[in-house]
Amino acid sequence: MAGPDAPSFGDAPSLTDADAALVEDLLSGSHRALARVITKIENRTPGYRAIVSALHEHTGGADVIGVTGSPGAGKSTLVDKLAAAYRDRGDTVGVIAVDPSSPYTGGAVLGDRIRMGSNVGDMDVFFRSMSARGQLGGLSTATADAVKALDAFGKDVVVLETVGAGQNEVDVVRTADTVAVLVQPGSGDDVQTLKAGILEIGDVFVVNKADMDGAQRTVAELEEMVHRREGTTTARDAGHHGAASMASTDGAAGRRDGARSGGSGRDDPDAHDSGGDESWTPDVLETVANTGEGVEALIEAFDAHAAHLRESGEIEATERRRYAAEIRTLVRADVGGIATAEIERHGGIDRLAERVRDRETDPYAVAEAIVGPIADCVEAAADRDPDD
Repeated sequence: MAGPDAPSFGDAPSLTDADAALVEDLLSGSHRALARVITKIENRTPGYRAIVSALHEHTGGADVIGVTGSPGAGKSTLVDKLAAAYRDRGDTVGVIAVDPSSPYTGGAVLGDRIRMGSNVGDMDVFFRSMSARGQLGGLSTATADAVKALDAFGKDVVVLETVGAGQNEVDVVRTADTVAVLVQPGSGDDVQTLKAGILEIGDVFVVNKADMDGAQRTVAELEEMVHRREGTTTARDAGHHGAASMASTDGAAGRRDGARSGGSGRDDPDAHDSGGDESWTPDVLETVANTGEGVEALIEAFDAHAAHLRESGEIEATERRRYAAEIRTLVRADVGGIATAEIERHGGIDRLAERVRDRETDPYAVAEAIVGPIADCVEAAADRDPDD
């Protein structure tokens, strides 16, 4: 609860009548409205912030799962089978695939349903490809907002599939409750060179294409890395390793009862420390996505991690960290936009750089000229009598 000196943040952005009707339609279960909202979010159409703000109070019901890993590991096929398995047990599913950006349009290169053949025609599986917008392997702010739209719509499970571009995959922790890192057999060199950031974000490690030669060796290498992480960086309790024994059997509705007070996500990478989850040891599982082998066990591991987050109280901490990261991101972007406009008012960055090169001024003086008026406005607002 906020203290007596907590600042007031006023009202949320105002919705236009058309956007208010769109939000109402989304909350009433219109897939068309959901698609339109996500398009507005992705394109950053004027008014999208008011829409996301209006949806925020309706979030907190979905389990958000990130699926990441190197290109070729079979992420898309596995996500397709995961969606089908969740549907078989009665859950509704939203899937966001963060694809490479087109160099021409900035949009997603891969089509929406090309890789989701098992679920075509099922209205309870909503699939959307979104552009990474130059953030290879990372989730853009638009993607995080799209997760909120799916959550507010009422999807039980939201699955995020990321591009697969190395260490940048750590961005997935900003939005996902549970992160699965996929590795394919025969990638021993890749396993050995996994960056610490990738290793730290995994709540479950998956050796996909486990029917291929080298699968057992890859499993062994991953297990060694997981336990090395336990002993040297996180001191995790090995007694919690048996994920299947913790799995809930009540489905997504049971997992949500009393479990959530807000959205989903994890730490700001600026302050990432293995997520603060000090008693969870990741499983290393095997799957064959083409046939669906191992998918049920993988879902049990996801359920187990969700149960652990609830029972340990870690879900509240991860939510706070995620919202802190989101606030920082939005504030930095907004202030940066104001500063960019101020730079243009002073003649543009090239003109300012030329003046510095000619020794007419220096970078610190330029920064002060740009930021000073902004800081003065902030200080004046802070000093203003709230009753005025």
